[in-house]
Amino acid sequence: MKHIKIAPTPPMGWNSWDCYGASVTEAEVKGNADYIATNLKQYGWTYVVVDIQWFEPTANSSFYHPFTPLTMDRYSRLLPSVNRFPSAKNGQGFKPLGDYIHNLGLKFGIHIMRGIPRQAVHSNSGILGGDFTARDIAHTNSICPWNTDMYGVDATKEGAQQYYNSLFELYASWGVDFVKVDDIAASRLYNTHLSEIELIRNAIDHCGREMVLSLSPGPAPLEFAEDFKKNANMWRITDDFWDQWNLLYNMFERCEKWEKHVEPGLWPDCDMLPLGHLGIRSVDGPGGDRWTRFTKDEQVTMMTLWSIFRSPLMFGGELRDNDPWTLSLLTNKEVLQVNQYSHSNRLVSRKGDLVVWTARGCQGETYLAIFNISENEAFINTSLSQIGLFGKIQARDLWKQEDMGFVQENIEYTLPPHGSKLIKLY
Repeated sequence: MKHIKIAPTPPMGWNSWDCYGASVTEAEVKGNADYIATNLKQYGWTYVVVDIQWFEPTANSSFYHPFTPLTMDRYSRLLPSVNRFPSAKNGQGFKPLGDYIHNLGLKFGIHIMRGIPRQAVHSNSGILGGDFTARDIAHTNSICPWNTDMYGVDATKEGAQQYYNSLFELYASWGVDFVKVDDIAASRLYNTHLSEIELIRNAIDHCGREMVLSLSPGPAPLEFAEDFKKNANMWRITDDFWDQWNLLYNMFERCEKWEKHVEPGLWPDCDMLPLGHLGIRSVDGPGGDRWTRFTKDEQVTMMTLWSIFRSPLMFGGELRDNDPWTLSLLTNKEVLQVNQYSHSNRLVSRKGDLVVWTARGCQGETYLAIFNISENEAFINTSLSQIGLFGKIQARDLWKQEDMGFVQENIEYTLPPHGSKLIKLY
């Protein structure tokens, strides 16, 4: 599994969906990339990802337009719509935008849908690399339940691998570093979709460019964990995650189930961070243009869970509108150290809605994350012996970036509802 070397730490970046839905423009992507280069790159934030429908000229929100015409070449491959991405003119595709992002010292990602465009099948367009057509490889009974753009690809048909190879050869020519493939990770028809995952894995390996492969949406079936690990770098363990407490509450159970599958290059994915300014042209969530509905305590709890679990970190808001508080969540080096470089991450205990996680650091330190996910203030007492520590231990509050002095035998806190602590013990 040579692909596991591609993402040795959880990928960190920005994705356009939470703020712009299906309608992000080139100017908005560049603006957020500029912000990352100036404010976040030095903290490890790297990827700039253009989400769904970049090939649709009429996209204007998170609503999908059924059977709308898409921008496509003669080989059945979708291309960026020039009205939204002007630098794609004259067949240049995303290469100019990819070059812009690379020149900032960042990496470029795109979202794609599983399959082949329905309009390619209906017009019987060709496929690069052989005398095959879109109709030859389409699996017309394999359709996305929420988007009308694509038919699935029948992996048993001659031409199926050639089609996917042609896609990823195109993406490699654009300088793509990260591909988020949708309608592929959570299906009841998972065995059918697994064959397409394998086609995509083969195509990436064939294209000559390293790319992080991210699979969506979730929840990914736990029983297929080894298939995900064999083929992908990230896979969603949840459906779309939004700024709603019940979704964050449920994530604790998902992380508990997936903890043993977290490995370098293989990252169960809690989905994007719905922080800051959201819903500018998106009505999902539910909700429209807003600031995150998470309280500050809930924002810290989310960042703490994502960090101690080692989920990828993909910010969803409009970065240029960040206030100092939101920026502080993304630039705490000590917290990000836990996400990027800790190991042996595991749940220690869950007693009702009082949750304790731990992890080890690269220099022998121990991390302790304590959560009160109940609706009431709660007292939590955790013994150091539970996490293999004895005697007098120095403690540091990572969110406050303050030393706490020495602790012995127990860590005790009274936490507000939905509150948390992240502590380094050394």
